[in-house]
Amino acid sequence: MKLIIQPDDGLTPIMQAVKRAKKTIDLTIFRFDRPELEKALQAAVARGVVVRALIAHTNRGGEKGLRKLELRLLEMGVTVSRTADDLPRYHGKMALVDDALLVLGFNFTQLDIEKSRSFGILTRNPALYKEAVTLYEADCTRQPFIPTHKSFVVSPDRSRALLTAFIKGAKKQLLIYDEKITDRLILRELNARAEAGVEIRVLGKMEKAPKSAEVRKLSDLRPHVRAIIRDGVQAFVGSQSLRKLELDNRREIGLIVNDSRIARKIQAVFEEDWAHAAGKGDGKNDKDNDKGKDKEKDKDKDATKVA
Repeated sequence: MKLIIQPDDGLTPIMQAVKRAKKTIDLTIFRFDRPELEKALQAAVARGVVVRALIAHTNRGGEKGLRKLELRLLEMGVTVSRTADDLPRYHGKMALVDDALLVLGFNFTQLDIEKSRSFGILTRNPALYKEAVTLYEADCTRQPFIPTHKSFVVSPDRSRALLTAFIKGAKKQLLIYDEKITDRLILRELNARAEAGVEIRVLGKMEKAPKSAEVRKLSDLRPHVRAIIRDGVQAFVGSQSLRKLELDNRREIGLIVNDSRIARKIQAVFEEDWAHAAGKGDGKNDKDNDKGKDKEKDKDKDATKVA
């Protein structure tokens, strides 16, 4: 298992995986503006690799770009599918390259990769890979997905259950990257953990934060990361924030990582970001962030922000 850290690692891990592919490449695409990756996919097709792209049916202001991308990929020999429109967003970010699974918190864009804090996980765990293939095939063929793996976190199927249990299992500490924690039931569980003496620190925004929790804004880098480090030994990395819309109504993909080495690396990045945020004088609890702005309904009301 490998950790991808943005913007430190850039596009290199993705490019290396694509260039080394021998048999298959399957991508989910929500946003895409990297011509070098497009050329690498074309080269993969030319050397006989079966390349497939599952492209979101919509994103904010980018439908024309998505349709143009579809045509370019089709012309180069990529098999292209479009997601259904039964969910407001197909926002999950995933790649399957030969026997490797990459679950990403970032899109294939310059903004996400070069100017934003985010993470990705590369794993060759056969059970996780099989689960991801099942999801990919289900979404390509617009069939129901039935999750089975306890570490593969998919919205709307069971993100809520898995992430609630993950938070509930914290004994000492929860370090959270999240742009907006607003889900009522998740907030209730975070409050319960705080009352049990668990240290909670958030880089991002948290509605109705417990008195003992600290909330700071990520400095300098654009926040585009959803991650939780639990007790320094486990982590969650994915595309879903802890809010109702992304837990219950959109397609989101994440992983619960039980590799303590990876968890410690994410924690080290968090501590660096936390210290830098403190240096900017942003150390007070940010309880009043975006009050009244996060009224989530079943419709995708968050389209005012690039996701």
